[in-house]
Amino acid sequence: MMEHVKADVAIIGGGIMGSSAALFLRRMGFSVVLLERDLCGSRSSGVNYGGVRRQGRPLSQLPLSQRAQALWGQLPELIGIDGEYIRSGHLKIARSVADMVSLESYRERTLDFGMDLQLLSMRALRERCPWLGKAAVGASLCPEDGQANPRLVSPAFALAARRLGADIREQTRVDEVAQDGTGFVLRSSDVLEVRAKRLLNCAGAWAGAIADQFGDTVPMESGHPEMAVTEPLPVFMNLSLGVEGGGIYARQVARGNCVIGGGRGYALDDQRVRAQRSGMAGLMQQTVELLPALKHAHIIRTWSGTEGYLPDRQPVIGPSATTPGLIHAFGFAGGGFQLGPGVGAVLADLVRDGETATPIEAFAVSRFSASPRVATAGLAPSAVASSSIASSDASHSPQPTH
Repeated sequence: MMEHVKADVAIIGGGIMGSSAALFLRRMGFSVVLLERDLCGSRSSGVNYGGVRRQGRPLSQLPLSQRAQALWGQLPELIGIDGEYIRSGHLKIARSVADMVSLESYRERTLDFGMDLQLLSMRALRERCPWLGKAAVGASLCPEDGQANPRLVSPAFALAARRLGADIREQTRVDEVAQDGTGFVLRSSDVLEVRAKRLLNCAGAWAGAIADQFGDTVPMESGHPEMAVTEPLPVFMNLSLGVEGGGIYARQVARGNCVIGGGRGYALDDQRVRAQRSGMAGLMQQTVELLPALKHAHIIRTWSGTEGYLPDRQPVIGPSATTPGLIHAFGFAGGGFQLGPGVGAVLADLVRDGETATPIEAFAVSRFSASPRVATAGLAPSAVASSSIASSDASHSPQPTH
């Protein structure tokens, strides 16, 4: 028999965006049902690089990133664990004079955001980080940026929401979603029907199919960042690293393993992806140029994931352009892990108040609208999904992200 459930808010997707939104909505007193096709935090949000950085983001993302930064500092109170979150500092490396000029320009343009970016000359960099290779000619350090364990953090948001009374349904595929005039109706096979006044579309790389059902058509593509982790090594690096212009990113955890990201994997189908041997070889070559200590390190695991990318590499966050009560949050292009708690808080604002004090105008779905149309329809089984897969350095992802 079909189970019928009603709630104030239905959420599709149990990644860090959807799960944190569920948590903040419950703290506001809203009833919430979250539907996740797999396990919460098992996609991009749980397999990304684990970077928690503001440095390098577009200026339009920095207010949201700053809000998220404050919430990262409250993890134990919010989700009951620290998630191995540390403010280790994020070092963005220059490999040329042009890179250094770009880092200097970025510092000037972001002075009002309080990131305290510190430019390091080649000499200062060598004194501070003697373990860096000769490819690094300078850097920008953001002392309060950091790193965390996405495999712990992302599922913990869902668990915290459940403890506060959110109805979290894992391994529950959304096969149909529509608006019936009074709210939204979601069905999973012939076993579950959910009715809610508002709907949050947090389905990650698969969210475009849901948005399209309601006339919010976006040109989103999938990408598959690659990741690798080494055997435990003597600890030599206490910073999270990125590279100006993209390429690779790396960090070392307390156990000694080095997490490395960059390159692109490939899709076996719409659900499964793999790292490429050729891409991984190129990634390791670049990594050893920056981190000679990894020259003889053994790689013990590689993986990839699926992330959604929009042409301007900016996410969609905010109300539907066509359908009242529908709110989107997707397309984070490998940079969603750090933003996650901030996005969840913004989504809760939008549900409660219809607006948010955090600037999100740059992320409106309407920027892709040519001729808005209103649509309500069922989703084909192959078109729906749930969680996003995510990172944190925009060059990262795989979240395959960074």
